[in-house]
Amino acid sequence: QRAIRHGSAPEMARWIAAGTHRLAEWETDLSSQTGASQAGILLGSNDDIPAFRWIEKETGRLMTCSAPADCAEIERRHSSGRGLLHGGGASRGNLLSGGAARYILTISKLEAEKKANPDYRPFLANGFNVTRAFVLFIFEVVLEWSAAIRAIRRDVQPRGRRGGWYPFLRGGVCVIVRDLVVHSVLSDMMAGRPAVYATMPGYDEVAHHSGLERADTLECLRKIDQQFGRIARAVGYAPRPYEIVVLSDHGQTQGATFKQRNGYGLDELVRRSLRAGGVAPLAGGDENDSAVAHAFREATGRKAKTERRARNDVSGEDVIVLGSGNLGLIYLMEEKRRLTLEEIDERHPELIPALRAHPHVGWVLVRSAEEGPVALGARGARRLHDGRVEGQDPLAPFPPTAARHLLRTDGFAHCPDIMVNSFYDAQLDEGCAFEELISFHGGMGGPQTRGTLLHPVGLPYPDGPIVGAEELHRVLLGWRERLQGPDTHGAARDDRR
Repeated sequence: QRAIRHGSAPEMARWIAAGTHRLAEWETDLSSQTGASQAGILLGSNDDIPAFRWIEKETGRLMTCSAPADCAEIERRHSSGRGLLHGGGASRGNLLSGGAARYILTISKLEAEKKANPDYRPFLANGFNVTRAFVLFIFEVVLEWSAAIRAIRRDVQPRGRRGGWYPFLRGGVCVIVRDLVVHSVLSDMMAGRPAVYATMPGYDEVAHHSGLERADTLECLRKIDQQFGRIARAVGYAPRPYEIVVLSDHGQTQGATFKQRNGYGLDELVRRSLRAGGVAPLAGGDENDSAVAHAFREATGRKAKTERRARNDVSGEDVIVLGSGNLGLIYLMEEKRRLTLEEIDERHPELIPALRAHPHVGWVLVRSAEEGPVALGARGARRLHDGRVEGQDPLAPFPPTAARHLLRTDGFAHCPDIMVNSFYDAQLDEGCAFEELISFHGGMGGPQTRGTLLHPVGLPYPDGPIVGAEELHRVLLGWRERLQGPDTHGAARDDRR
């Protein structure tokens, strides 16, 4: 809304002013990150995806939503054969395919592509496309360098780490990946494919490091808005009508990181509080880290080095701490099952109190043998199955649906022994990530759970709020069935959208 008002998204503003589209929002699940959101949106199920990465204690396996083998397994587990893109659709730049027949930069299908993907060839065969992409890539790298220097000179806070390879990663995501995705979408439209779902990760990536509304972040958003204009203008040349929906699969919340505030990470806090045993280094990073490498391999036909299973085998660790934005997952590996609150207190009596008392922790989710799932805070607790509160409600600063989301996540087979969410300050509109990202998503608190949904006014919209990615899937699939008929398997008729 602010970008539209301030002129950073003029194309979307024109759609709203013309009365063709309406700007709405939807609420993500507790795991407000792309893996869980895309599983719900594209497949209709994101059950047992507690975070961007999690541990399956019975096998000692680390699952990550950006690893090709893990994404393929996630899709296998959650696919019902009625994905959002089934019946001839196309997936462009996504983690999961949603049942699409054609795909590029789709991580779950990466290993299935043994040769160079033919959908790249028209783009790469055009010398103008390659030259333009190279020049814009260099410009984006220079833009990042200059923005980083300006932030240091002005002592902008919070400020993330922006050196090393990151400027080149930004250039790859904001230019190479974006242009490949847009070219593929335009090609899909000219081919008359019945449904296309494409991800443009540039704004998300830049916001992680620059901040939500910094000048270079909004400039990235403006460039993406330009691409929406290209796609909208192409509708008139397509052999069939198309409707355009713009959505974000999560929002973001800003704030200095947990480590910046304290001088140590969540993993160190856990290590200090254990009676015995070591803690594996905290795993972090966002879903865009490997996008450029995937694009390079798929475009050139080069195979990735075989991913050794040992890399994902964490069964030999004592304690594992994972970060997913401001959501922390703590696995005590001494048992192959989830430990109860009483067992944790008996074995590590200082751990839960240390987490509850920390000023930058909002709530701690554990399962009690006596009271079931409970959310614990510094000055109170809330039983989730009946809503009973003792002392101050630790979920009070969070959305009214917070207890519902926690209760659902507690029911996941691979919910961690201890789940931790950072604090949220409504006045400053900030929290803190357990990863080194100054603008983040993954848990709850602030706008990270508020996704954008810009949709044609002619499509029916639910009377109540859309809560959860699975519910959004039902809305989007309903729109597709309304436009193409209830049986969207096979090629839909050319006179339908």
